[in-house]
Amino acid sequence: MGQFETSDGARIAFADDGEGRALVLLHGLMANRSFFAAQSELEADFRIISVDLRGHGESRSGSQAATVRRMAADIEELLEALDVRDAIGIGWSLGASVLWHVLTGPAGDRFSAAIVIDMTPRVLNDEDWSLGLSQEHCSARADAIRCDFKSFAQSAGAAIFAQPEGEDRESLRAWAGEAFARNDPAEIGATWASLVAEDFRPLLPLIRQPTLIVHGTNSHLYGADTADHLVAALPNAHAVAFDRSGHSPHIEQPELFNRTVRDFAATLPRVRETQATN
Repeated sequence: MGQFETSDGARIAFADDGEGRALVLLHGLMANRSFFAAQSELEADFRIISVDLRGHGESRSGSQAATVRRMAADIEELLEALDVRDAIGIGWSLGASVLWHVLTGPAGDRFSAAIVIDMTPRVLNDEDWSLGLSQEHCSARADAIRCDFKSFAQSAGAAIFAQPEGEDRESLRAWAGEAFARNDPAEIGATWASLVAEDFRPLLPLIRQPTLIVHGTNSHLYGADTADHLVAALPNAHAVAFDRSGHSPHIEQPELFNRTVRDFAATLPRVRETQATN
């Protein structure tokens, strides 16, 4: 594990393993890089850079709060320090929001492609948008984070998985809930507030990198219509559904997810090879 100090003094924990084209793994709200443990199998073919986002896991905030935009700046600084190029960004939920900022910012040219896991470009619904969550839902989450974080975190951790019964699935739910509950409620509250305030719809047409949209057909948050919207809004995207997954296909169907990553990467030319032929 490495530690990176950002420009405002935050300490960002990350792991950098394997060789080949880099996969930059960005986790969801209240999770951490261990939620990509099943993707360690990809180290045989890729360089795996997994990050604890600011205010999550073993990362700590500096002078600025753990907002989506500050998290994106952290990733930009880390990728520059590691001289990462020709990468595939993999963003799950909150991590996808962070990735969208990075792809449309100064570090966007460090990426050749992206994979988005079960995320909407706007969390908060209004009279013109219905592919996110209601105002009541968003407010209730904010209240629960502030007033009863442990119970909320444990419940949210259990809910990221589809509902089949079984000892293995119950163990996963308990593990995720316990991991979520170890976070600082103030950090999570700041991140949630910033996420609800974001609207990524204007950014989507600017993302030229080929993008794979992964969604679980049993997700309790976002449906196939959200994935369809992303495919239509992004210049170069297609979607794949995981029929036995909820909000976390990379955990629930890891073999299929890893194979999907390999197949997607195989369709991409390397940037240096493309430049050499021009």
